[in-house]
Amino acid sequence: MTSTYLGIDIGTSAVKAVVVDEAQALLASASVPLTTSRPHPLWSEQHPDQWWTATNQAVVTLRQSAPEAFARTAAIGLSGQMHGAVLLDAADRPLCPAILWNDGRAAAECEALQAAVPNLGHIAGVVAMPGLTAPKLLWLAHHEPALFTQTAHLLLPKDYVRLKLTGDHVTDPTDAAGTLLLDEASRDWSPELLNACGLTQAQMPRISDGTAPAGRLLPAVAAEWGLPVGTIVAGGAGDAAAGAVGIGAINCGDAFISLGTSAQIFVTTGSYRPYPETLIHSFAHTLPRTWFQMAALLNGASVVEWAARLTGQPDIPDLLARTEAAFTAPQRLLFLPYLAGERTPHNDPHARGVLFGLTPETSPTAVMQSVLEGVAYSLLEAHDCLTAAGTPVTHAAIIGGGARSLFWTRIIASTLGIPITRYTGSESGPAFGAARLARIAATGEAIDTVCTKPPTLDVTEPDRRLHEAYQENSVRFRRLYRALREEFRA
Repeated sequence: MTSTYLGIDIGTSAVKAVVVDEAQALLASASVPLTTSRPHPLWSEQHPDQWWTATNQAVVTLRQSAPEAFARTAAIGLSGQMHGAVLLDAADRPLCPAILWNDGRAAAECEALQAAVPNLGHIAGVVAMPGLTAPKLLWLAHHEPALFTQTAHLLLPKDYVRLKLTGDHVTDPTDAAGTLLLDEASRDWSPELLNACGLTQAQMPRISDGTAPAGRLLPAVAAEWGLPVGTIVAGGAGDAAAGAVGIGAINCGDAFISLGTSAQIFVTTGSYRPYPETLIHSFAHTLPRTWFQMAALLNGASVVEWAARLTGQPDIPDLLARTEAAFTAPQRLLFLPYLAGERTPHNDPHARGVLFGLTPETSPTAVMQSVLEGVAYSLLEAHDCLTAAGTPVTHAAIIGGGARSLFWTRIIASTLGIPITRYTGSESGPAFGAARLARIAATGEAIDTVCTKPPTLDVTEPDRRLHEAYQENSVRFRRLYRALREEFRA
C-alpha cells in the first residue's frame, strides 16, 4: 500500500484540506467555511479556535470520502493565511481574537516602528504596513496592555493549528518573514526588531524549513483522526509560498499570480533582494536558501463574490458566463477594488472600493466586467512595481479560486501583456503545496523531484488590441485613486 500525504490550508474564507498520493494525484478534498468579524472600521479578526474546529470538520469529510487513502497518511503539511497575530498565554490559550492580514487599525504604529528602526525595510524585506504582524503587536501594547503583558507565545494562524496537532511552537521562514520581525538575510529573528516591539526571543516560535519534520502528531489527535501516533507534521509554509511549492515555482525567476481572497504576484529569487521603496515584499521562502519577491494585493477573488451579492446574482458561474458573452471591449465603468484597503503599491488601509461611471443602463454584467478589470489594473500596477525592483515578469502561471475562470485569465493576460499558464489542479493551490512539503519531510526526497510543475491546462496569450485599450484605461484607473486618496483618509 502506498503512502498518502495530507495538506491543510488555513485560509481566510475557508479551511481547505487535500489527500495526495505518491503519484501526486488528488484523491480527496474538503473545504469548511470560516467567518470574519469586523467589530470596528478597519478591524478584521477571527478566533483561533474556529480554525481548529474547521480543520477537524475537514478531516471528518476526508475520512468519509476516502477512508482508505486517508488512513495511509504518512505526513501532514500546513499552509495558511499570513501575518495574523495569535497571542497565547502561558497555558497556550488564545488571549483574544487573531488580528488578520487585512486589518488596518495599526497605521500610527507603522509610523512609530519605521521611525524607531529607519532601516526596517532592508532588515525585514518591506516597510511597515498595518496588515503585517509587528505593527499590530504595538497596537495591542498601546491599547490592550494587559493582554500584551500576558502574552507568553506569538504564533501565526497555521502554527496555532500545528500547536493543537503537535504541542510545539514552530513556524516556517515564510510566516516568520511576514511578521516584520525576521532578519530576512539570516532567516532568524531580529533582536533589533523584537526589542522595538517589546518582545523577547522566548516568546517567538522556533523556525523550521518547510521541508523539514517540525513535530509529530499527539496521541489524542492521532486517535481521533485514525492516524498513527507520531505522524510527521512538516514545517509547512505561508499560503503564498505553499502555492509556489504546489506549482513548482522553486527556481529563480519562476513567477505566478495568485487569485485567492487576496491576490499576489510572486517571483522566486535565489538571494535576498530587498527593494522597500517599491512596496515589494522581499521574504524568505519556505525552501532552504531561497527567497522571493512579491507584490501583495489585499483584494483578489473575494471582490467577485462581493459583486455578485451587490447585483443580486447569486449564481457566480452563470454571471461570469453572461459577462463573457456580453464582452466586446474594456468597460468605461471603473472599479477600484480596495474593499479592504490596499498594500502594493499604495500601503493605504483607508482606500475603499469605488464604482465610477454608473449610468441608468449599467447592468450586472457591466459591473462584473469592471470588477474583473479592476483587479487586473491593480495587478498591472503591482507588475510595474516588480519591474522597478529589477524583477520584470514576462510570463506567469496563475493559481487560486480565480484561476478557474479562463475569461478572467484572458483579461489579466491582456492587461499585463504577458502569457499566463494555467496548470491542472492549480485551484488547490496552497493545500496541494502543503501536501508536497509533507512528503519531502517524510521521505527526504529532493525538492526538485517532488516540486515539479503540474501538467499544463492551457496558455493564454495577451490580445494586443485589448492590451492597448487596457493600458489607456489603466491611466484613468490610477488617476481615479489619486483623486480620491485624500477623501479616503478623511
